[in-house]
Amino acid sequence: MADSTTEVAVLGAGSWGTALAKHLADQGHPTKLWSRRPEQAAHIQAHRTNPDYLNGVELPPTLSATADLEEAVAGARTVVVVVPTEGNRPLLEQLAPLVPEGVPVVSATKGIEQGTLMLVSEIFEDVFRAERHGALTYLGGPSFAREVAAGVPTAVSVAGHDEAMRTRVQELFNTPRFRVYTTPDVIGVEVGGALKNVIAIAAGVADGMGLGHNTRAALITRGLAELSRLAMKLGADPLTLAGLSGMGDLVLTCTGDLSRNRRVGMGLGRGQKLAEILDELGMVAEGVKTAKSAHELATRRDVEMPITDEIHAILYEDKPAREALVALMTRPLKDERE
Repeated sequence: MADSTTEVAVLGAGSWGTALAKHLADQGHPTKLWSRRPEQAAHIQAHRTNPDYLNGVELPPTLSATADLEEAVAGARTVVVVVPTEGNRPLLEQLAPLVPEGVPVVSATKGIEQGTLMLVSEIFEDVFRAERHGALTYLGGPSFAREVAAGVPTAVSVAGHDEAMRTRVQELFNTPRFRVYTTPDVIGVEVGGALKNVIAIAAGVADGMGLGHNTRAALITRGLAELSRLAMKLGADPLTLAGLSGMGDLVLTCTGDLSRNRRVGMGLGRGQKLAEILDELGMVAEGVKTAKSAHELATRRDVEMPITDEIHAILYEDKPAREALVALMTRPLKDERE
């Protein structure tokens, strides 16, 4: 069983990192929230709010903030990493020597690294020595940061190769309003969490074009089919894709008004330029970079992913959204199970 109070370091003071830090601190766990920006850390520490990402949410006194990485992880019995995909490797290279062996390190980011085409879990396993991989776990599933911060009932999953470590992290995070399931299927959780962001952009494009519920349902369902194809090619259990980190996360991200990736798609569907959309958003939308990496990974692994291909063409080849939709609807006919 987890201790009644566990010192926790949460690395990354964006909306999701802040929400998870608040969630843990609300349970009485002394929690340090690390920000790479000293001014942000100072504001959180002084005012107990993070207006850049969770404006209006009051943070508990059990949460402190710092911009000093060594200070953040000193004494921590669990470390949670919540930075954008491209920021993981440089942070982990600094982090690995600071964390004692046996301390759980939890990743709460999903994506595919550009260039290497590694999942976030593969980045972690690339940086941490093989004998430390059992301490690595991966949190995923349908969860908007603002709703978790507000205590809205939520269910997620934690994946990892070591059963005892999965259970330890499960018990740390689980509350009556935040139910945590465990799974050994790291690849399934990682691919589901990364690719749903790309499909959410597609759903947003359709919404921005003023298309109906039929179109959205088709994109979600066929999106699940193509992310499942890639996941299984990489060794995932297909049942994972029918669960919280697959269908659950996909439905939430494709339909929820709080979804950043859906908002990016809506802007594209209305004819806005990507740079303008991202400037208005003011936050990272992982699906934009993931679309490029996923397109390249699917090509490398010879996996058919037509929705991902069309979103890649919209984002990186200036293909008009309506042309992309026509391309999807006029593909050669096939059996649904293919």
